[in-house]
Amino acid sequence: IEDPDFDLEYHVRHVALPKPGDWRQLCIQAARIFARPLDLTRPPWEFTVVEGLDNVPGVAPGSFAMVTKVHHAAIDGMSGIDLMEAMHTLAPDAPPPDKPDKWKPGKVPSPVELLGKSYVNALLNPMKQLEVAARAAPGLAKVVSGLVKKEFSLSGEMVAPKTRFNKAISPNRVVEGRSLPLADVKAIRALAPGAKVNDVFLAVIGGALRKYLLKHDDLPKKTLTAMAPISVRSSNEKGDMGNQVAAMIAPLGTHIADPVERLRYVHRKTNNSKAMTDALGARNMTEMSKASPALFMALGAQLYTRLGLANRGVGPVFSTVVTNVPGPPVPIYSSGARLESMMGLLCLTDGLGLGHVVQSYCSEATIAFTACRKAMPDPEFYAQCIEDSFAELRDAAKAPAEAPAPATAGAKAKATKKTPARSKRATPKSRKENSKP
Repeated sequence: IEDPDFDLEYHVRHVALPKPGDWRQLCIQAARIFARPLDLTRPPWEFTVVEGLDNVPGVAPGSFAMVTKVHHAAIDGMSGIDLMEAMHTLAPDAPPPDKPDKWKPGKVPSPVELLGKSYVNALLNPMKQLEVAARAAPGLAKVVSGLVKKEFSLSGEMVAPKTRFNKAISPNRVVEGRSLPLADVKAIRALAPGAKVNDVFLAVIGGALRKYLLKHDDLPKKTLTAMAPISVRSSNEKGDMGNQVAAMIAPLGTHIADPVERLRYVHRKTNNSKAMTDALGARNMTEMSKASPALFMALGAQLYTRLGLANRGVGPVFSTVVTNVPGPPVPIYSSGARLESMMGLLCLTDGLGLGHVVQSYCSEATIAFTACRKAMPDPEFYAQCIEDSFAELRDAAKAPAEAPAPATAGAKAKATKKTPARSKRATPKSRKENSKP
């Protein structure tokens, strides 16, 4: 439904950082923007231009950031990238777009029309559920067959241990992030033959969580897990809004001290999760979630929050979220300004006080995180944990291969040398842009 009283000035805002305009102040400003709930009586998006980035390392003075906040009901990660690309050009001197036709809102449905549509949906939904169940039946049969043949196994991590991030959240947020060279990320894959780039990111985050929770004396003996969204968006759905995602559970190996062994563990476990997801069908998982009655899901979410169930009962289904969103492999521009880096931020809920977005752009990938400020009062330390965890794997990948020593009783694995990674966010050339979608 289009808003007949649409006001562009409500949705597009302009702020400036106070002096000295550094990276920390930009993160604080972004966290404040994301902490404020969207007004759902209006179109669910806001766009904020942040100026005054005069002392951000690697970014030219006079740069600006664009902070885009859109409700997850409207877009997923891939449609968010499509939106970002539509707002940019491939050349700094590209001609401006053609002037659009004068916008006219569509007719707003009357209460009677909405009531009629709701009755139609209520009648058709059971039929949709049966149709989805019929399409999913072969996938369920494949899952049962795969379990019997031991092609994959049910993970022992169906319920994750509770940490400080799996409780009721406060209304305040923190955000931070670190950029990593994609060339180094790809080289790390050799430590675990067959590993994917996403396995490396999961292992880096697993190592960072281990370091952070050890510091706060809150590391469980059992591994933490991540919910990893899987895009099922087809090529003919490119540019469509809405959500086209499924998900899998990925253990993070937080119980393993050795970074290389952690990567190999993550690789084995993600292969198992992918095999089960492929057997069931990621598209079927998405369609099943869409067929669920929205009223019951909304009531369940409200009860979960009002009864404070996040603070009691068993552990969560997963410990955190790690979503990997590939961005443009080439530079893009806005009004002649080169986009220097991209960071993705997530919405949080009770029981989910920490989420990660891995965003690639050109030759680097940024691991950004959003957290409840009460659960994580020291986001700079967690960002350093991400750097250190990455550095351990990077150094292990660069180290010359050694012949395995003869096994002896009680032998301990050598510890990997720890060297802090230097984070490079941008290389200034002229007036720049730094984006936090």
